Amino acid sequence: MTGSMVVGLTGGIGSGKSAVSRVFTGLGVEVVDTDTLAHELSASGTEGFAAIRATFGPGVVLPSGEIDRAWLRRRVFADPARRADLEATLHPLIVAEARRRIADWRGAYGIVVVPLLLERGGLAGTVDRVLVVDCPEAEQVRRVVERSGLSEAEVRAIMATQLDRAQRISRADDVIDNSGPLDRIAVQVGALDGRYRQLAREQRRSS
Repeated sequence: MTGSMVVGLTGGIGSGKSAVSRVFTGLGVEVVDTDTLAHELSASGTEGFAAIRATFGPGVVLPSGEIDRAWLRRRVFADPARRADLEATLHPLIVAEARRRIADWRGAYGIVVVPLLLERGGLAGTVDRVLVVDCPEAEQVRRVVERSGLSEAEVRAIMATQLDRAQRISRADDVIDNSGPLDRIAVQVGALDGRYRQLAREQRRSS
C-alpha cells in the first residue's frame, strides 16, 4: 500500500470538486478522480462498457459506439433500482483501479476525488482524511443548470441521492468554502497543502 497520506475529496454536485482538485494538481499533488476513472473504465471496448451494455441493453449505446451518458444518467436518477444496477456494474472496477493508482503515489499525500465517498463508502477505508467542498444548495443548483443544461428539478433529484449539506460537513475533517469567487479556493487549498504535508510527516514518524 502507498506510503502517501490519502485525502478523500468529496462534496455535493456543483460544489466545485473539480476546481479544487485542479488547484491541488497545480501544486504538484497527485490526484485520482473517480469520475474520470468511470469514463475511462466504460469507454468502448472495455470490460465496463460490455457490462453496462449487458445490464441496460443496446439503447445505452450511441450510433458512434460510445455510451449515451445523458440517457444513462436520466435512467439511473429516475429509478433507484437502475442506479443500483449501474453501481454494482461499475463501482468495483472503479474502486480497484483507484486503489491501484493510489498505491503508485510517491508524494507526501495525494487526493482521491469521490463524489459519493460518504454515501457509498467504497473507498472510505482507503482515506486518512475527508475534505468536503461546501457551498449553499441554491448555488449548487445554479452552477449545474448553467453548465449541464439539466433542469432545476433534475438537479435536485440528483442532490436527493446525496447527503445533505449539514451531514457532509459533520463528517468532514476539513472543509473548503466555495460559496464565493473562485480565487478564494487557491488560498484555502494552499493552507491545506501545508497542513497535509505536516500531517503526512507526523503520520510517517508514528508508523
